[in-house]
Amino acid sequence: MRLFEFPGGVHPDDHKELTRSKPLEALSAPELLNVSMAQHLGAPAQPLVKPGERVLVGQKIGEPRGFISAAVHSPVSGKVKRLTQVPHPELGRCQAVLIENDGEDERGYQPPERPWSELEPKRLVELLAEAGVVGLGGATFPSHVKLSPPENKPIDTVILNGVECEPYLTSDHRLMLERPDDVVLGLKIVRSILGAKQALIAVESNKSDAAAKLSAKLIHGDSGIEIVVPRVRYPQGAEKQLIYACTKRRVPNGGLPMDVGCVVHNVGTAVAIRDALVDGRPLISRALTITGMGVDTPKNLLAAIGTPLSALVDACGGLKSGTVKVISGGPMMGIALGTLDQPMIKSTGGLLCLTASETFKPEQGPCIRCGRCIRACPMRLQPTLIAARTKLDDFDECLRIGARDCMECGCCAYSCPAGIPLVQYIKLAKSEIAQLQRRRKEEAR
Repeated sequence: MRLFEFPGGVHPDDHKELTRSKPLEALSAPELLNVSMAQHLGAPAQPLVKPGERVLVGQKIGEPRGFISAAVHSPVSGKVKRLTQVPHPELGRCQAVLIENDGEDERGYQPPERPWSELEPKRLVELLAEAGVVGLGGATFPSHVKLSPPENKPIDTVILNGVECEPYLTSDHRLMLERPDDVVLGLKIVRSILGAKQALIAVESNKSDAAAKLSAKLIHGDSGIEIVVPRVRYPQGAEKQLIYACTKRRVPNGGLPMDVGCVVHNVGTAVAIRDALVDGRPLISRALTITGMGVDTPKNLLAAIGTPLSALVDACGGLKSGTVKVISGGPMMGIALGTLDQPMIKSTGGLLCLTASETFKPEQGPCIRCGRCIRACPMRLQPTLIAARTKLDDFDECLRIGARDCMECGCCAYSCPAGIPLVQYIKLAKSEIAQLQRRRKEEAR
């Protein structure tokens, strides 16, 4: 077997044994759901409903605002209680629609007018936009935008990302095991829309059962589709690293995968694309992992968008005493939460509940010039140098040495024996650079 890999990266303990063998468990929708209008990269959606209005399962309740935006749909049938504000893991607070579930599950969507294979690519993209499908690997980039590359950027390779390299998370693994036909069909639809000659399904070598399952679903008519097995390495699932590992093409600094003829979609997104274009079902639920030593019974769940995070944890037996931190996402790139009193959104791929023993924080010391952060950086940056210039408020120099190319994977901080929060310094530098450039742009007008 040929193993694919990229330069840099780290190999933290994955702790996936907590949930990798646990099938996806469908969670009943709660009595009240807060459906956020900010569930995707780009502009939040504009609410289309008013208090007192009845809504159906899959009915559009949020209209996209702008090119980079996505529609939002009701996960249940019921009554709109009110428009409100809810906490958001990245934005602080955002607008949401509070819906009272009537438990009738009255459907408000229909399959497309014809089978997907009889529709033009342009129509398929329109249907995906209507269905509010976004990338479920974490970025939540609207899928209809990713599937509409400009004419001067032809795509010859589609990569389906089944790597799931973040420690603890296993819901993508379960999707590949439990819905392999739908994963493969989603890939075929994407490949057809883009007219790509080659399609690769990347499954890390620690998920050989999923690779075998998907391989068994490829038949003789599936020429041009190949299973590739990258070596276990974080952040293997990052687009640029996965493209290099699979094709040896380097996405230029500041560039996009389309610049090297590639498009990458997550396996969960492929299933959502299949559901939208075969069943007509908008993106109203997703798979996610509730895990860590701080939750009573770690599980993989399939839950409705808008479900309170506290209900997800309760479905897993609740938090144990001694839980000190809850993270939305994985431990490397996730966001620590201040409260569970907020709704699940399309980007919620997992909740990580950690005890004190899992959150060891070394005492910070001076840099010892060991170079481990440089060897670990998958973007080939010098994190210790960027951090040093950040401490001096020298953000022009931070820009010159590539701070904006940092993908914030956290490999530098993870590998630093001095306990220096390198990625936090680089995040600060990126923020300051953005403000500096805005000020200079305004002054130049």
